[in-house]
Amino acid sequence: MQVVREQIMRALSVKPNSLDQFKSRLQNLSYTEILKIRQSERMNQEDFQSRPILELREKIQPEIMELIKQQRLNRLCEGTCFRKISSRRRQDKFWYCRLSPNHKVLHYGDLEESPQGEVPHDSLQDKLPVADIKAVITGKDCPHMKEKGALKQNKEVLELAFSVLYESDEYLNFIAPDKHEYCVWTDGLNALLGKEMTSDYTKTDMDTLLSMEMKLRLLDLENIQIPEAPPPIPKEPSNYDFVYDCN
Repeated sequence: MQVVREQIMRALSVKPNSLDQFKSRLQNLSYTEILKIRQSERMNQEDFQSRPILELREKIQPEIMELIKQQRLNRLCEGTCFRKISSRRRQDKFWYCRLSPNHKVLHYGDLEESPQGEVPHDSLQDKLPVADIKAVITGKDCPHMKEKGALKQNKEVLELAFSVLYESDEYLNFIAPDKHEYCVWTDGLNALLGKEMTSDYTKTDMDTLLSMEMKLRLLDLENIQIPEAPPPIPKEPSNYDFVYDCN
């Protein structure tokens, strides 16, 4: 029964468009074929669980984490436009925040409207030295979530809220425009404080980049000469008659 179940699940995984395609896929997934697939998957799994592979993963992980950290900090340097939200209604008021190129100061200030691109540092009125930041607070623990009863009931806003605690009891409060920006900013701020980046976005990036790097390093490149410089870009063709217009 397990084999039959696996045949059906694997046949459905390719999303057949018709019953005939489904039947055809089932015929290709014979008992022998299922055993071969299982054996191949088991071997791959065992390969990636071997000690040398695990040691390579441990060696690569800090490099990948540093790459992710630099991406987050670069993104903070570009800055983000945040919307100001009141407890009564949404208002079209905006403010912008960005990190200085030397990663030492947060520049921020109010805007009349949503910007079309980056906002220069000199047009942002306020500054917050990174050295003054004590902690990054998220979700329901943020002061602007505690103060505004209507926002506290809004789960969507609650998941996008974060605050920066500085000096003794001062806060810079944020509500990210989306989950992606929330992860980028909380990761970046934690990285500035020397803390771990724990967002789902970081975990996804780590898995993706680590998998790609592992596969590249495990490629069988014996007796294959890798060029030090990229190949030259070929000249443009004399005409484009070979291009087919589907319209």
